[in-house]
Amino acid sequence: MQNQNVKKNENHQLTIHQKREVFLTGVESVVAFSPSRISLILADGTKTFIAGSDLKITAFSKEDGVFKAIGSVTGISYGSKGFTAKIFK
Repeated sequence: MQNQNVKKNENHQLTIHQKREVFLTGVESVVAFSPSRISLILADGTKTFIAGSDLKITAFSKEDGVFKAIGSVTGISYGSKGFTAKIFK
C-alpha cells in the first residue's frame, strides 16, 4: 500500500517531435479533448492546452502522469482564463 501522505512530483517534462508527437510527464488529468484541442491539468495544478488538428490521445497513465498524443500540433499554452504563455506557434 502506498503512503497517501507522499507529495506527488510536481515537475513536468514536455517533448514535441516534429510538431506531430507530444510526450508530457507530470499530468494529473485530461479535462477535455477534441481533434483540435486537448486540455490537461498538471500535478502542480497548472492548466495546459495543446492546440492543433487531427489530435489523438495515444496514452495516458494517471498513476505515472505520462501523456502522449499525435496529430498536427500548432501550439502549447499554460495558464487559465486571460493568461497564456505560448511555447511556439
